[in-house]
Amino acid sequence: MFWTLVKLMSTDMSRSSTSVAFRSTLKRDLLIAFKKKNDIANPFMFFIIVVSLFPIAITPDGDRLAEIAAGVVWISVLLASMLSMDNLYRSDYEDGSLEQLLLSPHPLFFMVLSKNISHWLVSGLPVVVAAPLLAYMLSLPQEAYLTLIASLLIGTPILSLIGSIAVALTVGLGSRGLILAVITLPMSVPVLIFGTLAVEASVGVGSPAGYLALMLAMLAASLSLAPLASAAALRISIS
Repeated sequence: MFWTLVKLMSTDMSRSSTSVAFRSTLKRDLLIAFKKKNDIANPFMFFIIVVSLFPIAITPDGDRLAEIAAGVVWISVLLASMLSMDNLYRSDYEDGSLEQLLLSPHPLFFMVLSKNISHWLVSGLPVVVAAPLLAYMLSLPQEAYLTLIASLLIGTPILSLIGSIAVALTVGLGSRGLILAVITLPMSVPVLIFGTLAVEASVGVGSPAGYLALMLAMLAASLSLAPLASAAALRISIS
């Protein structure tokens, strides 16, 4: 009985220390990101510029823009997320803190998940906030805005989690922009497709619920598997 109590107490202490390490890592990454304001501004401004160029390049006609608005927004979101991916582990690799993270006694799954959450809060959430305003510029029908926001809130974390795997695999390489695109784009295409179809379904006679449910299933799978894959990739890249 005594050893059972000791074991339970040690397990509770381990869980508590892991949660503290999780929050500390999240707080640290957010503080570093807000000190490096370019890491926040660059993907956000890139997203705005790409969406703004479509009416100039195609047509200013509202009816034609409304037909492609969902696809334009989602393509721009995907490109903006790829632009911000390189910042996920780069600074940690350069200053040596990534090796300390790998040597930490805490489960690497939660440490990687914490870094992914901070990355999404810095690069993904601002894009989600700005998307309705840019969709209005593209004459997206009013009934599609809630679906657009919901699909982006589900889809952008998936893009961050998928991108984390590619960045972890290539963190030790000097020039990795093209390699990141080659690895990330094929895995991101289903998110792009379902996100666009969900928005278009809310405008037509169909229901976006099925597409959003598929995206939620993809998010659940990404939350469960992507940090594990990223952790394994980091160990391979650093070793």
